[in-house]
Amino acid sequence: MAEMQPLRLAFFTLLFFLVGCGDPVKEQILQQSPITEQRVQQLGQALEADQIRNASLIKQYADKVADLKPELKPLINEFRKDASTQGPMYLALLDRINTVKNQPSMFASSQALYDELLNIYQAADPVLYSDALSDPLNVLADMSDGMLPRINSLSKSQSQQANNAQDFGTGEQLIGNPNYGQWSTGSNGMSFWAWYGMYSMMGDVFGSRRAYYGDWSQRRNYSYYNDYGRTRYSSPSQLKKQTQLDTRTKKSFASRGKTFQSPYAKNKTGGSSLSGKSKTAQTSANRFRSNTTSKSSYASSSKYSKNASFRNSSSNTSRGFKRGK
Repeated sequence: MAEMQPLRLAFFTLLFFLVGCGDPVKEQILQQSPITEQRVQQLGQALEADQIRNASLIKQYADKVADLKPELKPLINEFRKDASTQGPMYLALLDRINTVKNQPSMFASSQALYDELLNIYQAADPVLYSDALSDPLNVLADMSDGMLPRINSLSKSQSQQANNAQDFGTGEQLIGNPNYGQWSTGSNGMSFWAWYGMYSMMGDVFGSRRAYYGDWSQRRNYSYYNDYGRTRYSSPSQLKKQTQLDTRTKKSFASRGKTFQSPYAKNKTGGSSLSGKSKTAQTSANRFRSNTTSKSSYASSSKYSKNASFRNSSSNTSRGFKRGK
């Protein structure tokens, strides 16, 4: 994995930047940088060795759905990438660690840089990463029309009922996740979810309704990303865009005399049999959020900032192909 080789020049640049500023956090950053990079590299090795549980299940589910619906192989193969180092989640971690190493001056403070290193380190934990893969895994489960059970999650009907949620169609677990699409603004000024590349097949093939941010915010269903992993699996720039869209939508609602609730304000029910790490990470994320409220994690000239949203919920689900409990 050539992209993960130590970039000595970047470290010297980082060292010069921090020492020159006399920053008291510099030692923590210099110690954490290689540790975080190594963690990301080890995660890649674990993916390639088929040692990540939900990555293994993605491969198995992809094979079964491809047999059931061979016409969907192009889309299925995109989800198959999530079980490898070519998946959007893993590639995003590589991009973020390279940003920390090569562009440290983009951060508003060394504390912001250190926070990002810790976020990446935790995101690359094999157990947390496996939990995060439950979203694309469960999209494949939904594509099987009930032949395959959801993993680490209640059934769609159960979670919809528990959350009084709307059905935003196959793939709804990934709405709001910037690794798979983005919020775009139409000519009418309304923001809607636009899938990246091949993922747009979910709307084309399954006839899923277009998800507008205002509707989705009020009636979204559970997903791991939105309820547990948003901070860990988003770059600072992506989090800043989410905050800006939230603020803009709130103002739009207020101008029409309506009340807007952020999609991240309320814990959604639906996560099941998640690791203890995912559940305890909520405390860390809440503390991080309180420390970064109303201030940017990157320099004011940068497009980056931070936020956090880890949520907790509990219930039961099956743990494999056979429906359990």
